[in-house]
Amino acid sequence: MPKFLTIGYGDEAGYEQTEESVKAAAHEHDSWLVARGAIAGIAGTPIQVRNPGASGVRTQTGAFLRSDLPIAGFAVIDAADADEAVKLVSGTPCAVANGIVEVWPLLSRPEEN
Repeated sequence: MPKFLTIGYGDEAGYEQTEESVKAAAHEHDSWLVARGAIAGIAGTPIQVRNPGASGVRTQTGAFLRSDLPIAGFAVIDAADADEAVKLVSGTPCAVANGIVEVWPLLSRPEEN
């Protein structure tokens, strides 16, 4: 089954504006996704890694991507196709609590074809 990387964006202000019953249902939905095999977690502080021309590893703390909303979490889900992946994440906290969720298809690497 195809895999999809999901990235949830949201902030505390948007979350707090959301009705308690909607938030509770969204957290139950997250638990359901994990029970069906999703790998999910809350985003911590990222580390950028560079090694140009294999000349030596350089790291920098902080996100490379920029967004109006902070990244709140990630998941890897199984879905038959992109439409099902969208349906599966449409009930998650970031989707219902004034945030947004990106759905990225994980394509096979060329050497795996």
